[in-house]
Amino acid sequence: MSKKNSSVNLKDGFKNSKDLSNIFLNFKNKLDRLNKRSYTVAVSGGPDSLALVALSKAYSYTKKTKFKYVLVDHNIRKDSTNEANKVKNLLKKKKIILNIISNKEKIKKNIQGTARKIRYKILSSYCRNNKINTILTAHNLEDQVETFFIRLSRGSGLRGLSSMDFLSKINGKINLYRPLLDTKKKFLVKISKNIFGGYIKDPSNKNLKYLRTKVRNLQKPLKKSGIEYEQIIKSINNLAASKLTLDEYLKNIFKDTIKITKKEILLNFKKFKNYNKEIKIALINESIKRLKNNYYNPRSKKVENLIINLEKRNFKKSTLSGCIFILKKDYLCLKAEKT
Repeated sequence: MSKKNSSVNLKDGFKNSKDLSNIFLNFKNKLDRLNKRSYTVAVSGGPDSLALVALSKAYSYTKKTKFKYVLVDHNIRKDSTNEANKVKNLLKKKKIILNIISNKEKIKKNIQGTARKIRYKILSSYCRNNKINTILTAHNLEDQVETFFIRLSRGSGLRGLSSMDFLSKINGKINLYRPLLDTKKKFLVKISKNIFGGYIKDPSNKNLKYLRTKVRNLQKPLKKSGIEYEQIIKSINNLAASKLTLDEYLKNIFKDTIKITKKEILLNFKKFKNYNKEIKIALINESIKRLKNNYYNPRSKKVENLIINLEKRNFKKSTLSGCIFILKKDYLCLKAEKT
């Protein structure tokens, strides 16, 4: 596809392709409702993120909205910097400026989880420095189902199994928006190929040491058994609707049970003990989130183990997710661990 034809496709909102035009209109409607003046777009070089780049660029022709494109180079693989520059050159051909930020922190364990946390920290810092309050990511329908299975394998409850929200917050300040959660990956691959001629293949996506890769490989055998991802998405959406009801209920419990001071979080321990396990888990996760500004909750098994320890008569102190839990008179007190 020539550069001229590619530019026309972007300016016309993919009008020459019915299915891609519908994808763009869906994307446009979501951003119109969100109504932000500027966004940071998280880029990786894969087909999903390149499609997000193309969709946001097409959107910029319809409305005076600024998009900043950022790729975080984790330096985990020896070719990562070279790949980042390839992505930059790919976007440059379409007159799109890509900002590459190199991660300086060493990642030794839980590679994908740690890299994700660092990436959001870097992107959030970039947003603050550029007076932007919303990050766009290219999570799609398949990512949503994979997240459901991962959380299912870890024993997550209702709140976890409802998977990712379209809109959430990082550290309670930066919006994280996922406009493509209801979009199939095959359409994003098509956009990437049509506009950029291809995409960068990440070898880690086929590495079976990662749980997400193992879960991803379940799609074909499930389909052969007559189980389609669209069916699973319906269940996820039903769980999400139930989660909204639960969240409204939990807001009142949080307000009634959690007390915040400058250096610590206090939980009314008498009330805490009378709640069921699901609410106890939610209270601990919320308390940790408010104290540490964590985006992700700790593993449910670790929280359950903490609850078991709290129920022991000789409980004195425990730690979880960088927080120290101690009993202080009628309260369960959370303080940040000294590093």
